[in-house]
Amino acid sequence: MATEKRGRPSTCGFSMLPEECVSYLLSFTSPRDVCRSSLVSKSFLAAAQTDVLWESFLPSDVAEILSRATHPVDYSSRKELYFCLCHPLLVDEGRLSFQLERSTGKKTYMLSPETMGITWMDTPQYWRWISLPHSRFSRQAELLSVCWLHITGSIDSRLLSQKTMYTAYMIYKLNPDSYGLDSNSQKASIKLGAHSQENRVSLEPDDEEDDEEEEEKQIQLRGDGWLEMELGEIYNDQGDEGEIAIIFSDVEELHWKKGLVFAGFEIRPTKRKVDVELLG
Repeated sequence: MATEKRGRPSTCGFSMLPEECVSYLLSFTSPRDVCRSSLVSKSFLAAAQTDVLWESFLPSDVAEILSRATHPVDYSSRKELYFCLCHPLLVDEGRLSFQLERSTGKKTYMLSPETMGITWMDTPQYWRWISLPHSRFSRQAELLSVCWLHITGSIDSRLLSQKTMYTAYMIYKLNPDSYGLDSNSQKASIKLGAHSQENRVSLEPDDEEDDEEEEEKQIQLRGDGWLEMELGEIYNDQGDEGEIAIIFSDVEELHWKKGLVFAGFEIRPTKRKVDVELLG
């Protein structure tokens, strides 16, 4: 039986492996891990640049996504394409926004208000279309005055990443003269196939409410200046259960409401507390 010589380092390390082998092994990690590992050695750095590796992190339907883009995407490598897609890309004539979650490569979509069912949207005395700077889409829906506030959006589950928990958000602003939007009777629901979740929400939580932690969890100020309110979660298994329906409604208390500026619904991979801590 062969004996091991003490004091002699092993010659079987990553530095001895061909570049394609290192790339193959890295493809079983994540984009975040690849970027970190590229700092380890020259062999890792070289393997972390290959098209084969970054192709494995791109969605399988990336060619179809690019064909739907409103404007062409310029890139010289699969790695460059990956990071281009980590920024919002308008598709389907500007009615949807697509991007990849940078750390995992999972898909995120934002739905334009123009794709949705908004009760009384076609009645000028109740709603109107406006265009605000620094907005994802060309038009936003501004609430002028309604009693019955009901918004419904949907997205095909096949467009999303499989085996992934998703959280839906409502993206909006409140005008300085807004009123009637602080009701605790507002509801949000998300449904896919036989699975659904319904939550009580509030676009403008009462400052006197005690549950500040829950309010902080539900409503956040985004980097683009908009507010986002968490609506609910749904698990997308194989992407074969049809459309995901997202609904926001305030119809229980029929008082007048004004001043909501609605930018869309966003659905993106759920970040657990541990994920946020690791990324932070």
